[in-house]
Amino acid sequence: MSISMREIAKLAGVSNATVSRVLHGSNLVTEETTRRIQKIIQDLNFVPNNSAAHLKSGKSQIYGIIVPDLSNPFFTEVVKLFEGLLAENEQELLVANTDSHSTRMHRSVRRMLLRRVDGVALLTSEPEAASLDSLVQNQIPVVTANRQGVANGLSDIMIDLANGMTQVIAHLKELGHRRVGFIGGRVGLATSRVRRESFLEAVVKLGLSSREGWMVEGNSRIDGGSAAMAKILAQPEIPTAVVAANDLTAIGAMRTAHKRGLRVPDDISIAGCDDIEMSDIVVPALTTLSISRREFARMLFEALRETGQDLTRPGRQFHLSTRLVVRQSTGPAPTRSLGPA
Repeated sequence: MSISMREIAKLAGVSNATVSRVLHGSNLVTEETTRRIQKIIQDLNFVPNNSAAHLKSGKSQIYGIIVPDLSNPFFTEVVKLFEGLLAENEQELLVANTDSHSTRMHRSVRRMLLRRVDGVALLTSEPEAASLDSLVQNQIPVVTANRQGVANGLSDIMIDLANGMTQVIAHLKELGHRRVGFIGGRVGLATSRVRRESFLEAVVKLGLSSREGWMVEGNSRIDGGSAAMAKILAQPEIPTAVVAANDLTAIGAMRTAHKRGLRVPDDISIAGCDDIEMSDIVVPALTTLSISRREFARMLFEALRETGQDLTRPGRQFHLSTRLVVRQSTGPAPTRSLGPA
């Protein structure tokens, strides 16, 4: 049988207000009374109902996060870290996974609206204007990733992929590579476009070369990386190094290279992006561009907290740096040119 705060107060011989103060950690209650109330709460396994308080404050103490693919360890870890920050602040998390489908995106936003969340971290690649508008118009602060713009009630986190990709290409150039391929993400997504453009800019800036047959779209997953690598290896001449849009894609590319009898990195070097935990486990360990999930989650939390304080003012543009992690999947360029594998 459930027990009310009124009954806790009666058992402790105090007022409802005193029990409420103890529950909220107030220092206005004597230590002896606090201990007595806490023991009753513990013995009866009392859990306070915060619904009334939430209705009074207009806050649900729930935040939402919408991600494109929970099977990607990068997003899974971001969600975990973000939830940890919310838990420390006695807030809850509502998670939605769109699988990069517009229909699921609409449903996810509707779930957030129905639950009256206090803010939404929208990490899908290219959020539609209607989705953003519906959240902001309902007084729900939003933070996006790589949208490259802010507005009233809307903040953004820019991941410095341009500088990061320059680090990757510079590393390959130092190893003697001149011909570099690229495996992107899903066609039409903003994140895929940004990573591809960042790769091309770095290649041109540092004087390396690529070509159409060496630049293939994937699907941000291992199977997509495998299929894309097969297309690259079918070219009359193949690059000495391949950069992948994320680590899962790079791992798939390595799998195909091994199946075709190529040694990584002796015959071909492969680099990824994200630095997921798996990248240090595969053989050879993957050279990759590290994006701190912990810092990303912290920025998401800070952005929503700040933006929610005044929805009539533009949000803040955050900047998240990247760092090259060199492992064993990249090495000196081979001296001989390789044909189709």
